[in-house]
Amino acid sequence: VQLQASGGGLVQPGGSLRLSCAASGSGFRINYMGWYREAPGKQRDLVAVITSSGRTDYADSVKDRFTISKDNTKNTVYLQMNSLKPEDTAVYYCNANLIDDSGNHVALGGQGTLVTVSS
Repeated sequence: VQLQASGGGLVQPGGSLRLSCAASGSGFRINYMGWYREAPGKQRDLVAVITSSGRTDYADSVKDRFTISKDNTKNTVYLQMNSLKPEDTAVYYCNANLIDDSGNHVALGGQGTLVTVSS
């Protein structure tokens, strides 16, 4: 099972980007998926998470600007980022907690995608 993240890039302040993270493979179901970010010189922090039931949670710094959603048919989670600020510049990482066919929880991380907010 692998996670593939995409959608990063350079955007001006006030702009928008949408990140995607797809879980590929078989023999699992998704318990929850989320996005973390790591800015230069800072620790990696949670940005947003969505559970299998659709419950969401956000970091205070992105509430009302970012929206996490999922497409169960594609095992994909999205992060819609609006009103981007320079302080949102970071490498964004996708993470997932999966449940395999034996009922075991598996933590999985994807490669990061760089988001740069700059004029």
